[in-house]
Amino acid sequence: MAKNIKGPAIFLAQFAGDQKPFNSWDAICKWAGNLGYKGVQIPTWDGRLFDLNKAAQSKTYCDDIKGVAKSHGVEITELSTHLQGQLVAVHPAFDEGFDAFAPAAVHGKPKDRQKWAVKQVMAAAKASRNLGLNASVTFSGALAWPFVYPWPQRPQGLIDTAFAELAKRWLPIFDEYDKHGVDVCFELHPGEDLFDGATFEMFLEQAKNHKRCNINYDPSHFVLQHLDYLAFIDIYHERIKAFHVKDAEFNPDGRQGVYSGFQPWVKRAGRFRSLGDGQVDFGAVFSKLAAYDYDSWAVLEWECCLKDSQQGAAEGAPFIASHIIKVTEKAFDDFAGGSVDKKQIQRMLGI
Repeated sequence: MAKNIKGPAIFLAQFAGDQKPFNSWDAICKWAGNLGYKGVQIPTWDGRLFDLNKAAQSKTYCDDIKGVAKSHGVEITELSTHLQGQLVAVHPAFDEGFDAFAPAAVHGKPKDRQKWAVKQVMAAAKASRNLGLNASVTFSGALAWPFVYPWPQRPQGLIDTAFAELAKRWLPIFDEYDKHGVDVCFELHPGEDLFDGATFEMFLEQAKNHKRCNINYDPSHFVLQHLDYLAFIDIYHERIKAFHVKDAEFNPDGRQGVYSGFQPWVKRAGRFRSLGDGQVDFGAVFSKLAAYDYDSWAVLEWECCLKDSQQGAAEGAPFIASHIIKVTEKAFDDFAGGSVDKKQIQRMLGI
């Protein structure tokens, strides 16, 4: 049976707002459907669109949410807990900055904030099951990130300890997701302890190769790291359970490279771009994923330092649709084949 990528779909996080049509679930689903999207990925922290706690408790609420989406020709692809996942592990250096991701009641209270975050991510497991979803996308959080560059010299055991602690925090979450038959898909992203293949492997080992520990593949972050995003698919395809379609470009010069000298996004050597405006070879990406039988969603995550978001969204649906490969169910040279003749085969081989 041929397996085909589903889509196009769109991540709603960058579009939700206080103005119509972005301020309600019904209106934003209608907007997405009218642009040609077949799926929407939900940012679970945005109460204008979705009530995560209610979804975890009520199948009826989830049926209603699905019904509204269906009325506009779209499905729910995954729930996102990127902001809550970030708070599962926060280095003290980032405590104040990341307080903005949590309710005011836990600001300045790192332990309470972490407990809140874990409950949120756990709730997304139940909500995903109530919605009939098999995967959820998130961030890992970070304890080791401030030490990403080995200067000053890192004390021996620092990184191992950080990854052991990170896995300790996520293992109960993985078990909860396993109970509900849902995969946790980490977006490998700078600022997280899981930012490339090597760090994912380090974490996976500490997490006892838990089957629910998987990847939300996003080639844009790999372009900015000069990581081979096609070889990544070859190595990790069995763990890729979700896919963010996002473009990027990396243009180093005599003044800046990967770190970009603290420049704003427009002036950085590495920049996120709207689909088709960057350097990602999406023809090769979609071909690789199709060859490995990836059959989940292709979800636009729009981020661009130049183009308007609505233009990016409008262009994104046809771009993704044009790259989705309908996998062939027969070989192109079948016309020249013949029936199996064992004696003929033996003669041809001289046996």
